Amino acid sequence: MEAVKDMVEMGLFHQPRKTEDELRAFVRGVASNIPPGLSDEEIEKVARAIEHSQGIKAGLGAVVDSEDFEPWLDDAKSTINPFYWKRYQKMLLKKGLPKDVVIATDKVTDTILSRLGNPRLEKQWDRRGMVVGHVQSGKTANYTGLVCKAADAGYRLIIVIAGIHNNLRDQTQERIDEGLIGFDSGKQWGQDLGGRKYVIGAGNFGPERRPVCLTTRFHDFNKARADSDSSEIGDYVEPVVLVIKKNHRTLGNLLDWLKDNSARGDQEMIDQPMLLIDDEADNASINTKYGKDLVTTINGQIRDLLKMFHRSCYVGYTATPFANIFIDPDQEDEMHEEDLFPGDFIIGLDAPTNYFGPTRVFVDGLPDEGEPTWLRFITDNEDVLPVKHPQDFILEGLPESLVRAVRTFVLAKTIRNLRGDAHKHCSMLVNASWRNPVQRQIRNRIHEVLERIQNSARVNASKGAAGLDDPEIAALKEIWRAEYAGNDHGWASVQAELHEAIASARAVEVNKDSPDSLDYPREEHGVKGRTYIAVGGYSLSRGLTLEGLTVTWFLRNTMMYDTLMQMGRWFGYRGGYEDLCRIWMPPEAIDWYSFIANAAEELHDELRTMEKAKATPRMFGLAVRSHPASLLVTARNKMGSGKKITTLIGLSNKFVETSRVSIKSGDLSANIGIAKSLVSKLKSGNFSEEMTPWGTLIRGVHVEYIDEFLAGWRNAEQSVTTETGPVRSYIRARKGDELRTWDVLIPSLANGEPDMTLGTPIIPTSRYVDLHDLKHEFMSFSGKRMRVASRGIEKAGVDVTKAEIAEASYREAKGKKAGERVNYPDSIYRRQRDRGLFILHFVRPKPPTGKEDADGVAMIPTAPATAWGISLPVSNRPAERIEYVVNTVRYKELFGDEDEDDEQEAALAAS
Repeated sequence: MEAVKDMVEMGLFHQPRKTEDELRAFVRGVASNIPPGLSDEEIEKVARAIEHSQGIKAGLGAVVDSEDFEPWLDDAKSTINPFYWKRYQKMLLKKGLPKDVVIATDKVTDTILSRLGNPRLEKQWDRRGMVVGHVQSGKTANYTGLVCKAADAGYRLIIVIAGIHNNLRDQTQERIDEGLIGFDSGKQWGQDLGGRKYVIGAGNFGPERRPVCLTTRFHDFNKARADSDSSEIGDYVEPVVLVIKKNHRTLGNLLDWLKDNSARGDQEMIDQPMLLIDDEADNASINTKYGKDLVTTINGQIRDLLKMFHRSCYVGYTATPFANIFIDPDQEDEMHEEDLFPGDFIIGLDAPTNYFGPTRVFVDGLPDEGEPTWLRFITDNEDVLPVKHPQDFILEGLPESLVRAVRTFVLAKTIRNLRGDAHKHCSMLVNASWRNPVQRQIRNRIHEVLERIQNSARVNASKGAAGLDDPEIAALKEIWRAEYAGNDHGWASVQAELHEAIASARAVEVNKDSPDSLDYPREEHGVKGRTYIAVGGYSLSRGLTLEGLTVTWFLRNTMMYDTLMQMGRWFGYRGGYEDLCRIWMPPEAIDWYSFIANAAEELHDELRTMEKAKATPRMFGLAVRSHPASLLVTARNKMGSGKKITTLIGLSNKFVETSRVSIKSGDLSANIGIAKSLVSKLKSGNFSEEMTPWGTLIRGVHVEYIDEFLAGWRNAEQSVTTETGPVRSYIRARKGDELRTWDVLIPSLANGEPDMTLGTPIIPTSRYVDLHDLKHEFMSFSGKRMRVASRGIEKAGVDVTKAEIAEASYREAKGKKAGERVNYPDSIYRRQRDRGLFILHFVRPKPPTGKEDADGVAMIPTAPATAWGISLPVSNRPAERIEYVVNTVRYKELFGDEDEDDEQEAALAAS
């Protein structure tokens, strides 16, 4: 079936879309040529899989160019033989990438290539750009396509700088081997009877040509090895490719080798056009010092490498562009153009519609009420495996939630087998400590749990109902009932398949000191896929892909959004098993991921807006730098100083709300008092009121009412962006024109008992209190996703026609069909506002379900509390920015110490 599906999709690539009957006839014709053929039922399954694939779309992203951009690619195409690109394209189709996604990749890589320097232009040039993708969304596939096209266009030296540890460099080398080189660099070139020994990937569609690769799957760049090759770069007929680790010694070796050749008079080498791809460009490439001189060393080496060539291009790839490549708090008004700042272009990649990403998991899959779709909560770790633990910590056992996660993984793997995926890899991720000795203990304890399950499955899984006398089998059935009872396979078939599915599963430790390794051979029918439970820390936190990742147990304390988002290895594509995926993490981490998901989405929206406005990369850099989320990065950059720092935040077209509400008694009563005062004035004033789906909307409110409320508000320390001083400063600067009048929304539920505390009947909303917060001196609560407001609330007061136009535009941009359910982000309505929206919330805090009798519940206020939000329209005034003062010592107390992973990052960079 897989072979027929691959051949059909390749055959359909250059054909118009077929009707249902035409598609099935085409499938039947292909299947008849592949013995023993397929049954009618199997032909129908293939046809449906192809129809699903054809429904997956990918947008073309957004482009922000410098003012001096001069296109060259269209004029040069007639002279370019797309040999490497065409065979890579065929490989993508054979691997099952949807036709529209491959077409989008073709167009986007053309867009990027046209912004690089023209390799046939015989004059000096230096281009710097950045591609902003999404975590685990296919950035490697994108830049592999780009280097294929660069090789076709005439680039002679292509350098890919991968992550700062070996397993990521090795994995990146494998991807380049498969997509560009076309043969396994870990083998010696040879011949077998078919003449195809060691040919892989794209090489199967044209093995007669291949680039010269000076690195292999097993060997990073080595100066002595390179010196042993008598040929110089300029002498090679094909382009030279290197995949190197982001390490100061490796970069130093490469620089020395190039300098030695130059000193010997080899000017032809440095005259060649060079393309440098910097994967994870926000990691170790940025020019910042917060206690790690090596980071700045690597930054300088990359710049030195670019300067060695008369014609060079730098393209940084990242999913977290809030990094300090844009932000330099010591130089508030200056972007360092001589640094790696992408001054020539910034391109935002749209993820395909089947991308299992942050918005889907932490926003769409996390409703305000009801259970999350994929997320599960870790609340039982502190007594067994605390988040903070010393190097010599002894792990006596595992938290019950981790044991449950392992059992869930076992069931997910079994169901995948029943779905025909036995030949596909399946992985579980456990990321709970950056300390290698603790990782080893976690791995050992998981091994014990897994071995008990395997023994039970071997002995008792085949006994039918009698097998349930085994406690392990009974525990698995209980989890199946809770997690997977609605899937396509009943318990009897799951139990019968259990032993076959998990007999070869292994728990492995993944770090630089471990003898274990993640080995994912190419998937083939008839060969069992690997089944791993991978336990690690930093090595599993950035860049590395875990094949078939299905279940995750994640226990980390970092609140720094760039580190946190990169730890999200569970993002990606989960075709055929998305419904089986589960992610365990602490509630506060879920809140942060939700906050970050919204911030990242806003950033891509900002790119699209700036593209339409013909803005420059510098302007986008300033926009990133002034985004409220940059407070976290700015503070991190100065975390070691212990001093107050000032950063600049822009509020035009932003939503600001009390993401956390103080429940200290004095704060509660004071905030109730100013809320009652505001409601009283609104009721006694001559304002227009209307009922909306969210509550009462009052129009035409003068700005002084808003300012007076904010002046009296007592803010929770954790809600940094709602410090009222900076917000009031922004509003006061516009009180004479743009923000002179406001809409005020007082939300109220449709059903429930009205409360008269504020002087008007309001049915308060409910938000769960994180009991973890009650253990700290800063007592506060928040809703899911670190939001008090419900999704879509910024639509209140927006003209109906404008809102419909905004929704239609969003559906088109996301490739959504008419009538398809869409969760619209609030930002699309904000852009349609012509005045500010002030939202006065009345919220009842309550303990999480099942925790009503837990310690700390008595501290939760019984009466509702007030909170607020502000939706600010796009400002037409020059972008003066307001000041937030951040005390970094207090930041450590509120958000945790500078993440310990940074220590391991520094150690890895030095190793």
